[in-house]
Amino acid sequence: MIRVRFLGAASQVTGSCFLLSTNGLTFLVDCGLYQEREYQARNWNPFPFPPEKLDYIILTHAHLDHCGLIPKVVKEGFRGRILCTPPTAEILPIVLFDTARLQEEDAQIKKKRHEREGRRGPYPEIPLYTAREVERALPLVETIDYNLKFRLAPDLELTCHEAGHILGSSIVEITSRNGPSRRRLLFSGDLGQWNKPLVRDPETFAEADYIFLESTYGDREHDQPEKVSDRLAENVNSVHSRGGNLVIPTFAIERAQELMYHLSRLVRKKRIPQLPVFLDSPMAVSVTNVFGHYLEYLDEESRALFSSGQNPFDFPGLKLVQSFEESRSIDKIRGSAIIMAGSGMCTGGRIKHHLETNISRPESTILFVGYQARGTLGRQILEGQSPVRIYGQMHQVRATIDEIQGFSAHADRPQLWKWLESFRKMPRRLFLIHGEKETIQKFGQEITEKTGWQVEMPDYLSEYALD
Repeated sequence: MIRVRFLGAASQVTGSCFLLSTNGLTFLVDCGLYQEREYQARNWNPFPFPPEKLDYIILTHAHLDHCGLIPKVVKEGFRGRILCTPPTAEILPIVLFDTARLQEEDAQIKKKRHEREGRRGPYPEIPLYTAREVERALPLVETIDYNLKFRLAPDLELTCHEAGHILGSSIVEITSRNGPSRRRLLFSGDLGQWNKPLVRDPETFAEADYIFLESTYGDREHDQPEKVSDRLAENVNSVHSRGGNLVIPTFAIERAQELMYHLSRLVRKKRIPQLPVFLDSPMAVSVTNVFGHYLEYLDEESRALFSSGQNPFDFPGLKLVQSFEESRSIDKIRGSAIIMAGSGMCTGGRIKHHLETNISRPESTILFVGYQARGTLGRQILEGQSPVRIYGQMHQVRATIDEIQGFSAHADRPQLWKWLESFRKMPRRLFLIHGEKETIQKFGQEITEKTGWQVEMPDYLSEYALD
């Protein structure tokens, strides 16, 4: 008997965390940070399990909403093993150290501001964790490559498969054996799109007993791949004609690299003018360097570009920005520029400064290329709210606001169906996770009507026994 408890990404998108127990073994699949404003209090709550009794954390990939609470669980007593693919293991410290730094800076800023305003915020004015907790977590990391079986216990095996989401992302397979019987669990993690640049396509499967499927975009379709470059070019050319800046809130892992891939092609084909292009994210710069260490993980087209000397991460006009001083000097540039900066949901980082400078300029454009969780600043801007609060001040939104969904590293509704239709045998249950409640309900009803499968839509802290 396996028991699974849903501690995050249950009827909402972020905070991926699933607690499994069987035959005396207890482990997590993911340990992610909550990013929706309405759920952020959970980041501060004690874990609903004793961290010191965990044997493993199995990490699907290194996005913050999947790995961001690992230093906290170590801080509270976890001393087990953290298992992930080699690229994930190299990206993980980049993400966690950056997050710890931002946590420390944010705590200091908020403490001073709240003292000045004579009030207290909803959360403690201390970091969730510091670089010291990150340093304590990293020695616990062990790597497992794709399609290699790892024995968690005599009757329990782990296999990681290509998820096609970001570099090193995994579909996690757990196989439990009891005599001649076998149960196969599949956690999709974040499932990627087919035919995307950089990473390979997601792996498909013929059967599984229990499927845990993300559904972030289970109710919509992305722009077609051929339209992504066209729409990006339209935005660049439009903002250049107006003399403004194109500001793109950018996730440091995969989205930044894919943007550079498309911009490099547009520049080389002379479909856009050669403008200054700033990647203003030290974390994205560091992650970009990791790609060069794992060319064998990239798709065939990307490997061919590197082999031919056309590095998609190096093209005329591109400037990789590291220091804070360099970041602030971008505002002094005359004429149009393309500015990519994190965080991707505008919850922190350098993007907030660029938004502060550009959001009230009619000649500028704010272009969203990734999912904006409910309650985040990015979601407020995308949904047309004005004014919006940035650094404690209200700003009228006068810039053009646009969105290109085809950049998403998540499968959309047709691609989720493509993955599901690869199964030739009905699973015992399908659990829909990583989606807003309305999306999950709509997608779940569609799956039930079309397939007759038993679909579960778990809520936070719900628990199921898997026989």
